[in-house]
Amino acid sequence: MARIVIAGASEASRAQLSGLLASSGHTVFRQCASGSELRRTLAECEDGVVILTGGLPDVLPDDLAADFSGLFQFLMIGRPDALQACESPQVFKLSYPCSGSAVIGAVEMLTQLHSMGLPHRSGEERAVVEQAKRVLMRRYGITEPEAHRRMQRYAMRHNQKLTDCALEIIQGGTDDA
Repeated sequence: MARIVIAGASEASRAQLSGLLASSGHTVFRQCASGSELRRTLAECEDGVVILTGGLPDVLPDDLAADFSGLFQFLMIGRPDALQACESPQVFKLSYPCSGSAVIGAVEMLTQLHSMGLPHRSGEERAVVEQAKRVLMRRYGITEPEAHRRMQRYAMRHNQKLTDCALEIIQGGTDDA
């Protein structure tokens, strides 16, 4: 099941959305009040559905979608002007005011998309990917999301699975990741 993360500056909005989701059988993994807290949470949970309500002053939805593409499905709920400012096609948008059933429907659709698109890695494969990210982080002094992006780009350029790319990095077989 997809982990659901709610992010927004307004505690009342986060609580209201969390209550709505709970009433329809969805469990919220975490609520975040800032972009830095959200980034730490996303790195911790690795994949899932992110619901942005309102906005966060220290992060743009477009940046989140770029940094975590392929790992998370994004839903942004906000005023029409805020939604227009988000240009990423990876962010699904719902305009205020919207019904609870519209929100639930969007979350259910995104959780289905999430489960269809995820590579299902074993625990051992996930450990290899995490180890390779740590190698890249030490080697280049970069963040965990940037290390993941580098591995994804390298794997795509070389038509490899992410796990195979990670093994190469760990074994020292590549310097251009």
